[in-house]
Amino acid sequence: MTSNQSLPQVSGHSSHLSAPSSSNQERWMLFALVLAFFAFYLLPLISHGLWIPDETRYAQVSQEMLLGGNWISPHFMGLRYFEKPIAGYWMIAIGQAVFGDNLFGVRIASAVSTGLSVWLAYLIARRFWGDPRKSFACALLYMSFGLIAGQAGYANLDPQFTLWVNLSLVSLWFAIDSRTSRARLGAWVMLGVACGMGFMTKGFLAWLLPAVIALPYMVWQRRVGELLRYGPLAVVVAAAACLPWALAIHHQEPDFWNFFFWNEHVRRFAADNAQHARPWWFYLPMLVVSVLPWSALLPTTFIQAWHNKRQPVSAFLLLWMLLPLAIFSLSSGKLPTYIMPCLLPLALLMGHAVTHLLDQSKGRILRINGCLNVVIATAALIALLYLQLRKEVFENTEMLSLSLAFIVLLGWIIANALQILRPLTLWSMPALGIWLLVALLPAAMPSQIVDSKMPDRFISEHLDSLNQTTTLLSNDLGAASALSWLTKRPEVALYDVVGELKYGLSDPAAASRRVTQHDVGQWMIEARKKGAVGVVMRVNSVAEIQEVEALPTDGKHYQRGNLQVFIFPQTRP
Repeated sequence: MTSNQSLPQVSGHSSHLSAPSSSNQERWMLFALVLAFFAFYLLPLISHGLWIPDETRYAQVSQEMLLGGNWISPHFMGLRYFEKPIAGYWMIAIGQAVFGDNLFGVRIASAVSTGLSVWLAYLIARRFWGDPRKSFACALLYMSFGLIAGQAGYANLDPQFTLWVNLSLVSLWFAIDSRTSRARLGAWVMLGVACGMGFMTKGFLAWLLPAVIALPYMVWQRRVGELLRYGPLAVVVAAAACLPWALAIHHQEPDFWNFFFWNEHVRRFAADNAQHARPWWFYLPMLVVSVLPWSALLPTTFIQAWHNKRQPVSAFLLLWMLLPLAIFSLSSGKLPTYIMPCLLPLALLMGHAVTHLLDQSKGRILRINGCLNVVIATAALIALLYLQLRKEVFENTEMLSLSLAFIVLLGWIIANALQILRPLTLWSMPALGIWLLVALLPAAMPSQIVDSKMPDRFISEHLDSLNQTTTLLSNDLGAASALSWLTKRPEVALYDVVGELKYGLSDPAAASRRVTQHDVGQWMIEARKKGAVGVVMRVNSVAEIQEVEALPTDGKHYQRGNLQVFIFPQTRP
């Protein structure tokens, strides 16, 4: 084997390879993707604490399933929590059951979901164009989009939901493109399974997105009859996948569907007071940011896609990307991660555009992309140096973290400089830059961010003392859920805090979980009669200082940043 055959051939010069050579090339490409997945997706999962509020919440809800054995109704710190269905918690719970109640176990579901979406990108690109090099480009671009790579190591439900949406649309194309009845039936069945799992992960959107894409495409292709023949099969399969749990949750918690439909769908989509309200254009700049380090390729990608809009593949991908983007933009409530289902078709269109540039030996756009990233990284490096010199963001004991931050930014600069120097052969180097950022940056955070956003780090240092207490109390949901997860005790009392637990705390049976500043003195007296009391406080405001001052003064006290831990001993009668 020559040296040219030992690495994935990702340069732009087309070559007519023999079948064995092409097969070897594809194996090396797949090996490169798998190696990148292990090195930059899996290994960093244990390098930093759980971010609040999402990671601690999903870790605790899923752990509670394992501890309590209730796999039907989600509960957050022992309280009813109906903001999402059940399947996403199942996956995170399975991760903790297999790998333990640790950072890897909590995050592995997101990493695997993203890895499977990368595989789907490769698979459908292979089906579209039959070109391993183009399939590799599409998969690599998708895997290195900043939003996708960042969320792969973050425990929430968006990577899982994105996987199910991706699978449903890939299955739809395989159903459309199948040449045998057996393959077509299998694809429609898989579409139904994906829709069912997507629904049980985040709700009705999993049914809406494939429908709004399939209908106009099949009308345009004059295949409505086929949609009417096979579509009901997917609907039946999706319903069959959901029905057992849907009936079980209705029997166990009759109010679930009322709350979930009206609060999480109608109010979030249309209400003026929707959570995370944003203007309609919010996702346009977010789309540009989400695909870093490839943002400079967007104009070329869209121009080529528009020129090819009458071709079935381009039309399908444009519908797949633009119609969900329009639906998300119409919603009142918006978060950046909501547009993740739009990014796989964008990666496919971009991969098609990039390989066209390479085949035509046009490296100017790729150089511009590299220059944009070098400018961004250089500006970030200068800003870091300025802040460190003026405000000492990193303390003297945090030189390792500061060094990692410099390595990340220098790695970004070098990777993109290589793209600038040799755009036709080293076009893929920005992927290495973003992977270094995703892998190392969370571990390079200064202590003030760690203490603020990862309370489990500080709490775990006092876990032995906290485990010996009988009662737990906290004034912050993020810290409380981290405390609950670390101690494996769901019933943490909530001190002057309600937040997203408003619904669960409205249950009269949960009245004992609420503690106000007015009654905390008496509450502490009663709690300490039963045993020692552990308290975790976040102190950022005058009101929170007053909450601390209302606590007894005879306990052990530990503080780091805005977090404080108190251990109050049991009082004797």
